[in-house]
Parts: sequence; structure tokens; C-alpha cells
Amino acid sequence: MTWQDLPNGKPKYGMLVPTGGGDPIPLLKDRLVIGRRESCDIALKFSNVSGQHCRLSLEQGYWFVKDLGSRNGTKVDGRSIVRKRLDPKCKISFAKHEFRVEYDPEDLGAYGPPPPDDDHIEELMRRSLVDRAGIGRRSFSDPAKNRDLAED
Repeated sequence: MTWQDLPNGKPKYGMLVPTGGGDPIPLLKDRLVIGRRESCDIALKFSNVSGQHCRLSLEQGYWFVKDLGSRNGTKVDGRSIVRKRLDPKCKISFAKHEFRVEYDPEDLGAYGPPPPDDDHIEELMRRSLVDRAGIGRRSFSDPAKNRDLAED
């Protein structure tokens, strides 16, 4: 039995639908490596896709993508990512090749609110330690402008 033979005509774990047209790619396992190599679970034969470009993994009924240090990057809804939750109908790009992610979290065992996304961690890590601690930009010329951290 192939994924096209399933009762609802959809693969168990969902699919990647090319936004520029073409055949959808079924997501046949709960953990997939996408890249240019034949050994990848999903092989994309494009020179700008890395040998092992990224990994998709199913967590609590939601797909997550992790870039594996690809040269041309992975984007979700137009933003470069390191690791990100893929919500249904979002767009994912491997180098310049864009796909829409089609799946139903409830069919994959999701319940309640979605698991946390890693976006906020990535944003936080881009800031300096001084800014994260809230002590950045202290004024040495006018110390009265500095807040007293002991009073916070």
C-alpha cells in the first residue's frame, strides 16, 4: 500500500507541497532528514541544497525543523531559522525551494496548546549578556539616569 492508497488520500504524517507546482512529497516517518544525498529520507536534487540540509521531527503532534548547518539555510515563513515549530500551512524553504507544510496536529496526537517554539530563545541569544541582564547602556556622564538595580 502506498500513501496515495490511504482512505483520505493523504499520507499519515502529512506532506510538503511545492509552492511553485509539482508533486507533493509525503512525510512517511516521524523523523526525516532532507538533503541532496540519496541517503536522505527526502532527497532534493538541487545543487544549492546541502547534502544533509535539515531534519524534520514530530514532537507532541507538531513538526519541528532543525537546520543542520546548511550552506544556503532553511527558512520558515521567510525567516531564517536554527530550529522552529512548523505550524500547519506554514511555508518552509530549503535554499530557494519553497514548500507548504500540510498536516493536522490532532491526527498526529496533539492536544492542548502547541509546544513552545524556539524563536524566543534564538532572539534572546542574539542579544548581549549585558542587555539580557538589563544593565546595558549605563550613563557614566549622568549617573542619575541609571536605575538602581537593588530597588527593582
